[in-house]
Amino acid sequence: MNAGVTRAALATALLSATVLGGAGSALAQDVVIGASQPKQLGMQTAATSIAEDSHFFHNMVLMPIITVITIFVMLLLLWIMYRFRASKNPVPSKTTHHTGLEVAWTVIPILILIVISIPSFKLLYKQLDLPPTDLTIRAIGHQWYWSYEYPDNGNFTFDANMIQTADLKPGQLRLLETDNEVVVPVGKNIRIQITSTDVIHAWTVPSFGIKHDAVPGRVNESWFNIDADKPGLYYGQCSELCGTAHAYMPIKIRAVTEAEYNAWVAEAQTKFAKVDGVPTDAADATDVADAAPIAIQPAN
Repeated sequence: MNAGVTRAALATALLSATVLGGAGSALAQDVVIGASQPKQLGMQTAATSIAEDSHFFHNMVLMPIITVITIFVMLLLLWIMYRFRASKNPVPSKTTHHTGLEVAWTVIPILILIVISIPSFKLLYKQLDLPPTDLTIRAIGHQWYWSYEYPDNGNFTFDANMIQTADLKPGQLRLLETDNEVVVPVGKNIRIQITSTDVIHAWTVPSFGIKHDAVPGRVNESWFNIDADKPGLYYGQCSELCGTAHAYMPIKIRAVTEAEYNAWVAEAQTKFAKVDGVPTDAADATDVADAAPIAIQPAN
């Protein structure tokens, strides 16, 4: 019994130390799930239902239609080159119109667009129609970094700047690592509110199926729910040309269990606490006015 209690206590202590160790610690969730790979073909691993539906739409609707159209056009082109070659048609045809053909090449593309648009609109509606959410996070774009607010957890804020190549640790990804991570719990509906303080940016995480513009003076909203069996690291980048350092605005998200998230929040509330509106962490004191809470504006 004593040995069992000792092992349980040791396991609990190790878990707490792991969670509170910060971004540099070796967590079970250090496994990279959402990131591009060298010579990769296809999309990144889907971690949300929105991303899964997007992949299905791409693989089962768009790709078959594109493939059929491409093959048809190639075969038609080859047939025309053979059938109407100059050696067999010394006198060129003077046909000016063909009613049946003209109706066909008008109606068929319309039907194809309808087939594409129906699941496309359903997917767009799912992405923009927010369900009841468990957590709200605000992502604020700056030239050239992101800052984040957690209004449901004490409204602490922090900046997430890219780690320079010379400062990377073994195993970290070039141009994708940040000094502070966005931490979220798996299996929860998370609302993301996106805006900017200067120019238009875009908050994009491929594995979540999210790409939304960050527009000054306006708030765009979306949501995601990371599959409970996919804790780990997910990466994204600014996807709207925003100036000379556009390529250096990475997004790093760590998905953890609810218990680990609560432990991280307790630490973050201290680490990013404010005194008279100024973060106690000197690294987060830059441009603090830009990270002030934002008012939600209804979409037009």
